[in-house]
Amino acid sequence: MIILNIVLAIFIILETFNLLVLYFRPSMKQANGIGVFNAWNKSKKDPEIHSFIKYLAYWVAGTKLIIISLLLVILILAEPTLKIVAVGVLALTITSFYWKMSPIIKQMDSDGNVSPSGYHKTLSLIIVVITLALSLSALFAYINLV
Repeated sequence: MIILNIVLAIFIILETFNLLVLYFRPSMKQANGIGVFNAWNKSKKDPEIHSFIKYLAYWVAGTKLIIISLLLVILILAEPTLKIVAVGVLALTITSFYWKMSPIIKQMDSDGNVSPSGYHKTLSLIIVVITLALSLSALFAYINLV
């Protein structure tokens, strides 16, 4: 269970950094900031579009805040079985990236709409690593629990 707690805590920390970037420095290209999208800077020329994009960025940040808060409650208070199931579900739902978002970012990358070039590969790799870490830690905790 210790490994599961560590992996979950690391995930919470990473998501917290992304949350802070989205709220306070959305134009960053690190920590999954939206500055990687060339449209971010282009949108500044149109206040209506830029406000809409900022609104969506803050919406994502707010959603991350809800998830981080729930994960902290799970990390601190959940019984082992619930913690294992929650981390497994988290890993599974993270893979939803590949359903709709991955094809879009891949196309945007090939069209030269993100910077640096190849960002979709980096993002896909990060998601694979996070998903594997969560899945394997949940599996390891389950094996040790049974």
